[in-house]
Amino acid sequence: MSAAVYPSLKGKLVVVTGGGSGIGSAFTEGFARQGARVVFLDFAAEESQALEASLASLSPAPVFKHCDLRDLAALKAVMDGVIAEHGAVDVLVNNAARDDRHTVEEVTPDYWDERIATNLRHLYFATQSVVAGMKARGQGVVLNMGSISWHLGLPELSIYETAKAGIEGMTRALARELGGDGIRVSCIVPGNVKTPRQMKWYTPEGEAEIVAAQCLKGRLEPHDVAALAMFLASDDARLITGHAYFVDAGWR
Repeated sequence: MSAAVYPSLKGKLVVVTGGGSGIGSAFTEGFARQGARVVFLDFAAEESQALEASLASLSPAPVFKHCDLRDLAALKAVMDGVIAEHGAVDVLVNNAARDDRHTVEEVTPDYWDERIATNLRHLYFATQSVVAGMKARGQGVVLNMGSISWHLGLPELSIYETAKAGIEGMTRALARELGGDGIRVSCIVPGNVKTPRQMKWYTPEGEAEIVAAQCLKGRLEPHDVAALAMFLASDDARLITGHAYFVDAGWR
């Protein structure tokens, strides 16, 4: 299947959080193949180093930076270093998250804080770190990753779904606040995407149930989500901001 090419992405500096595996790795590879300068942040060093090595032949090749996004001081240091080395960020993809299952009864205040730090808080502060450079240029794109989970009310994900609902609200607020400076902020809402992590949770029968509930019967892959991200980041989407866009094959 042929893929769209966006000339406006060539040479742009794209930062992807959680870009070492799953959907994030598709963002990293997709933007790199568009000719963008990609820096991806991740906590999982082994997977990220393997991805970096596999894409080393691209020009420019993606660069991996190790970062625990729950540590805001570390996040700021890494982002400041990226900007000092490469210049202002053109596109920020706030992708990193972790959908660990939990019941209401087992949640403690410490677990709540750690889950919110993992799934919501860092998106705001990563965005904060790139705003000055985007404002100086009068343009920029922030893409936040939402989730269909809270739209469906899936079980054993209450904190994750709270965070993902908050991301859509944050997207709306930041699009309004930053739009006057030419900065676009949008949210991508994937359905159930076939990644190694998701395959931990679903049996073949469970997968079949999900596909049966979709309007379109194909199995979503990471590159399906990356395709939307590249469009939204490109100049072709120059007046698109402030909304959430679903890639879910019509799962209801």
